[in-house]
Amino acid sequence: MKKTSKTKLNGLPKSTQMMTLGEYAHQTIGEQFRQMIKQEKPVLADKNPEYLHQMRVASRRLYTALQVFDAVIELPKAARAQQVRSLTKVLGKLRDLDVQIDTLKQDYQPHLKPPEQDSIGQVLTVLEHRRCKALAGTKDGLGRSRYQDLKLAYNAWLDAPRFTSLAELSVVTALPDLLSPLLSVLLLHPAWLLATERLSDETMPILHDLRKACKHVRYQADFFVAFYGDPFKAWVSGIKSLQDSLGKLQDIQVLLELLTEILPKGTELVGLNQAIYQRQHDILASWNSVRQQYLERSFRYQMHQMLLQPTAAAESVTD
Repeated sequence: MKKTSKTKLNGLPKSTQMMTLGEYAHQTIGEQFRQMIKQEKPVLADKNPEYLHQMRVASRRLYTALQVFDAVIELPKAARAQQVRSLTKVLGKLRDLDVQIDTLKQDYQPHLKPPEQDSIGQVLTVLEHRRCKALAGTKDGLGRSRYQDLKLAYNAWLDAPRFTSLAELSVVTALPDLLSPLLSVLLLHPAWLLATERLSDETMPILHDLRKACKHVRYQADFFVAFYGDPFKAWVSGIKSLQDSLGKLQDIQVLLELLTEILPKGTELVGLNQAIYQRQHDILASWNSVRQQYLERSFRYQMHQMLLQPTAAAESVTD
């Protein structure tokens, strides 16, 4: 039988070492939720795609927080992880189109010869049309009762949070147990065994899966940066850089699929193909050195040891 509490947090500063899992879960979930809904109006206004990006990231981080603290919190049905994930998917359709449109306009089209610029123009026309549909879908999703119920449920939970008995553990006590399984998933990923010369269309999905793993690790680790020192921060920064690089590779794969789908068969795109190849080459230039580091026994041991030693480097964490 789960033990629950309806005690409202008092919002006073607490020593990092003294915070309970319940208190930290409440703080973290509240931060991600507020960051997410803060972007809602500018997303609907559709004046700057950055707001959509920030809302999507916040929804992903909220989803990750729910996974991290799943054994600690008791949420109403409308606020559970699956509801947040559904919202992320709605935002993702529009965001993915924004990325491809911006990449074609800024990184490729201006540097190509006129015939290829015209071909890119054809692709952009199709993508802009799809974007209009995706924007309508996003506005519809944010106007639906499910999303409104989600917001009401979070506001209610944040005012009167419910926890399991595990919420009484201190954060510092539980941190190694929260983070070590995540590190193991990352270290055992098969992508580390793929040297550059082994990369191909067949193996690219493995790198794509590593990108998703890095994203999950980064979001979860970000929640606990205040409890560790500089080596931990440097590791998280490295994970972010790797995630960004792998994300660019994935964007290239999506772009190639879009070109094949939209343009007439046999369309000549020599300049574009050369630019794409060069971009892939630049992104993968450091891949072998990164993967070799993650295969080193000493590095892997150091990562585990680091997670076992949370510090009190930050004087306080406020609610």
